[in-house]
Amino acid sequence: MTTKQRAALRSMANTMDAVLHIGKEGINENLIKQAWDALEARELIKVAVQKNAPFDVKEACTELCDQVHAEPVQVIGNRFVIYRKARKDSKIDLDKL
Repeated sequence: MTTKQRAALRSMANTMDAVLHIGKEGINENLIKQAWDALEARELIKVAVQKNAPFDVKEACTELCDQVHAEPVQVIGNRFVIYRKARKDSKIDLDKL
């Protein structure tokens, strides 16, 4: 992903609300399934990490991206944005950004 594509994805995610919240349970199978389904439906999601989570925001972003085969877009504050192209009916075309 180029810096121009990443900037376009960041601007798309700017107005989005967090669809997932990582809390004291950390990243478990249920959260991974929810993230997978959300990425398949939206391609670009924002995730919030609560204060009582077992790891910090960058660690959570890296771990979740590894589990769902996504790319990190932005980590800021207690939130991060990840992107993965949908397997069918892709809405975001990175080549046109």
